[in-house]
Amino acid sequence: MNAMVETDIRVRGAVETRSERPKLSVKDFKGRVDPDWCPGCGDFGVLAALKQAIADLGLHPHEVMTISGIGCSSNLPGYINAYGMHTLHGRALAVATGAQLANHELKIIATGGDGDGFGIGGNHFLHTMRRNVDLTYIVMDNQIYGLTTGQVSPTSIKGMQTKSTPFGSVENPINPIPLAIAAGATYVARGFTGQQKHLVELIKGGIQHKGFALIDVFSPCVTYNHENSHEFFKQRTQKLEDIGHDPTSFQAAMEKAYMWGDVIPIGLFWKRSDLPALDELEPVLAEGGSLAHRPLGVSPQAAKALISELM
Repeated sequence: MNAMVETDIRVRGAVETRSERPKLSVKDFKGRVDPDWCPGCGDFGVLAALKQAIADLGLHPHEVMTISGIGCSSNLPGYINAYGMHTLHGRALAVATGAQLANHELKIIATGGDGDGFGIGGNHFLHTMRRNVDLTYIVMDNQIYGLTTGQVSPTSIKGMQTKSTPFGSVENPINPIPLAIAAGATYVARGFTGQQKHLVELIKGGIQHKGFALIDVFSPCVTYNHENSHEFFKQRTQKLEDIGHDPTSFQAAMEKAYMWGDVIPIGLFWKRSDLPALDELEPVLAEGGSLAHRPLGVSPQAAKALISELM
């Protein structure tokens, strides 16, 4: 029996099978609010690629949840038609972990920027990877703090002049790719908003992957970072698949992850499928499926009062 065909899904009180329901287009995932990003911001490309990836996979809005922290890029959940949460600075992965464990039938997609994810959110980043939580984390990496108008970020290059480092940054930047590989992420990729079709495929791969998937995306900030521009990455990025990279080789993945100069690799660096995800390891979840679909254990009146208070 084909589970994808036979599995019943409840939508607005009705029951339908995946084979019966219509396939949605990108337009069906347009949010009620239009993005307020600066014209030319790379985040537009990430939003477009994410919607295309979800549509290509045949998912519906009720099967997807986007969760973000704080920053320009973290406004994304408001711009897409799906379940969404705009949470606290650096805490997107903590909330996303809770959502995934409560309902691991949802496709959980966390989104944010390099400051939110690798700065204040660095601790959650590490531990979500080592736990191999089954979610996709898309980081819009522009090497600057955009929302607070142009300070140095964890991925800003050494010597970069910003509002907070007028004489140039003295710090070495973080490299999220080898960090993710070493920390336990089981799908590690890098994309570029100037390569849309390529980015769509990377996101699709991350969503389909069982385990933690990081997709670090070069998403140029046209307002506050004029060094790492669209043209900068266009001239330097090279697809890993074009140079014969083996994403199952730990050594090769690490070697390619440290390349930065005239050639900057993009694509799938690392993938492994032999590690179970956290929800597969937790005995409580194995006993009766997703917590979200189990009886609450409280009276309907108490549940209604709690939802009213929180919502």
